[in-house]
Amino acid sequence: MADNINIPEKGEQLYEGKAKLIFATSDPKLVIQYFKDDASAFNAKKKGSIADKGIINNAFSTKIFHYLEEHGIKTHLVKTLNEREQLVRKVDILPVEVVMRNIVAGSLAKKLGKEEGELLTHPILEFYYKDDDLDDPMINSDYITAFGFGTKEDVEHISAEAKR
Repeated sequence: MADNINIPEKGEQLYEGKAKLIFATSDPKLVIQYFKDDASAFNAKKKGSIADKGIINNAFSTKIFHYLEEHGIKTHLVKTLNEREQLVRKVDILPVEVVMRNIVAGSLAKKLGKEEGELLTHPILEFYYKDDDLDDPMINSDYITAFGFGTKEDVEHISAEAKR
C-alpha cells in the first residue's frame, strides 16, 4: 500500500453493485471503489439503507487489507483516499464466493443440525456461485473449472490463500 503515489483522476462510473460503485481513473490499471450506504439481505430480496455503512465498510476493509498485506497475502488495495473511497488495482472477478469456516454457524449449522459456536477440528473451505437469482448455490472446484468461472490454477491459489 503505497503512500507516495500520484492519485489518478476519477473518471466515469463503470459498475454499481449492492455495496459499491466502481469508477475508472486516468490510469487504466487502477479504479476507485466507493462504499455505499445501501444494505441488502437474502440475496438482495430485502433492500434498505444504513447511515454511514459505507464509511464503516471502507474503514473495516482497509484494516483487513492491511492485516492481510502484513501477513504476506496480496490485496488489490493501493490507498485509502477518504472515508468512502479506496484506490484499488483493477482485477478480474471470479463469480465465486469463498467461505472459510472455523466455527459452526449460519447455514452450516442449519444444514447439518449442528450447534452454532462449535469449533471445527479443521477449517472447511466452501465455494458458492455468485448469482442472486439462484440464491448463490454451493459449488465445488469442478463446477468452477467446468463452467469457466476460473481455472484449476485459480482454484488452487484461492484454496491455498484461504487456508493461510
